[in-house]
Amino acid sequence: MRWDRAVIHVDMDAFYASVEQRDQPALRGRPVIVGGHPRRGVVLAASYEVRRFGVRSAMPMARALTLAPGAIVVPPRFDAYVEASEAVFRVFERVTPLIEPLSLDEAFLDVTASQALLGDPVALAARLRREIREELGLPASAGIAEVKFVAKIASDSGKPDGQFVVAPGTAKAFLRPLPVGRLWGVGPKTEAQLARQGLRTIGDVAAKDVDWLVGALGPQGRHFWELANAIDPRPVVTDREAKSIGAQDTFDEDVLGAEALSPHLHGQALRVGRRLRKAQLKARVVQLTVKYGDFSSLTRRATLAVPTDDGQVLYRDAQRLLARVDLTRRVRLTGVSAHELVGLNEQLGLFGAPPQPRSERLNAALDMISARFGERAIVTADLAQADATTRRDGFLPEEKQALAKTGQGAVRDPLRVVPDEDP
Repeated sequence: MRWDRAVIHVDMDAFYASVEQRDQPALRGRPVIVGGHPRRGVVLAASYEVRRFGVRSAMPMARALTLAPGAIVVPPRFDAYVEASEAVFRVFERVTPLIEPLSLDEAFLDVTASQALLGDPVALAARLRREIREELGLPASAGIAEVKFVAKIASDSGKPDGQFVVAPGTAKAFLRPLPVGRLWGVGPKTEAQLARQGLRTIGDVAAKDVDWLVGALGPQGRHFWELANAIDPRPVVTDREAKSIGAQDTFDEDVLGAEALSPHLHGQALRVGRRLRKAQLKARVVQLTVKYGDFSSLTRRATLAVPTDDGQVLYRDAQRLLARVDLTRRVRLTGVSAHELVGLNEQLGLFGAPPQPRSERLNAALDMISARFGERAIVTADLAQADATTRRDGFLPEEKQALAKTGQGAVRDPLRVVPDEDP
């Protein structure tokens, strides 16, 4: 059967925990939590063995350890997860170039045009899952449907380590009995509001008059009605304009003073430099973000004399920005980000400084070493010392909850270039 439109949603199962279980055979079959500090951290991933105790992603670590006191807690290794994610996406690229990443561990794939050469979408999903399992040692689930919204829900129905097909013409029947809270954008308050109107299932919303829903809920009423009727014309979006590239660290314990913070800025700047070079971009502006222990935050920006992809240049300017910040208060998070990005072939200005071939050759050599042996193959002395106290996760605490896949859209990926929001 040929599909007029075919979308696959692939979602890696308990991704971070699965990577840890793959890399550490002693953890296989055991209740594993990937998380940070036991008092202030959150659960980043929970293996299926620990989920039976009620542990879920984005849950406070203290609560998770109360529910599962015998769980094995593993600190996150984001370099390993990024490496695994990139390998997974290379598998995706074998069947289609139309890939929309939502996070490190899930994506939409439009395989409509792939049918002519590679066959049925259901078989393609099974092939992807098989190759990910055989080559990378990781489980994945998939949903196959005509539209993105239905494919996403279908992949949830296929978990764990399975797939679920919503054949053409059956999407409305598939959605009909599901609770209204499964609609994108329906949170607890909206769900309660709909329940007061007698709308408890997606089928109830689909059967309601669209004008009545708009009158009761405003413009989002039409959005809910369309989703409930499996109307989701949004394409799989492969290209997102890069607005910024950044790196940031949330510390296990609050940090005080420039001397303690500088190594963290150094590591962040070097990571941003590598990511700029990977994306073949240079930055005109560097930004420093500081979040204090009371969760208040501030940003400082500087325009560079010449656009750069050199992490050392970014670090020097971030240091100057740090001198303009109140450092008598304890700091919970720092971040360095690159803004006003330009391509390597863009005109960089008539009076710009000449290129610096020595630093460019050095960066190229370091990039080659990092690509082969990992980002931590070569580190400066200050970073080696700082590594003992830093959780190198690259995400704000609130982004970690988004990383648990609330279904509300894309989140930032440490290596993949996606739009960045203003801090």
